[in-house]
Amino acid sequence: MLSVETAFIAVLVMAFIILSCRAAPFLLFARRKAPAALSFVEKYMPPVAMTVLAVSSYASLNWAARPHGLPETAAGVFVVLAHLWKRNALLSIFGGTAFYMLLRSFLE
Repeated sequence: MLSVETAFIAVLVMAFIILSCRAAPFLLFARRKAPAALSFVEKYMPPVAMTVLAVSSYASLNWAARPHGLPETAAGVFVVLAHLWKRNALLSIFGGTAFYMLLRSFLE
């Protein structure tokens, strides 16, 4: 177990590293145009990361056992439909989570 002082120092170091990573692009490219590779990553990385997270969330499901992945699949469909309907990421994520929790509580 970490002492309070050690935990506080660890939190400060992590906060500094995160702040540095967030500030680096602004400091490095404030006076010049960002390279094309960085623009590509900026444009395509968020959708790729979300796709990987969404697909990997279904990898550990036991499709053979009851309820056969129904809550997860239904919640995934709900998130997609809610996002297509309202175009609001927070609404679709929180709504999908609430829908998933309701299905889990009723089906298991």
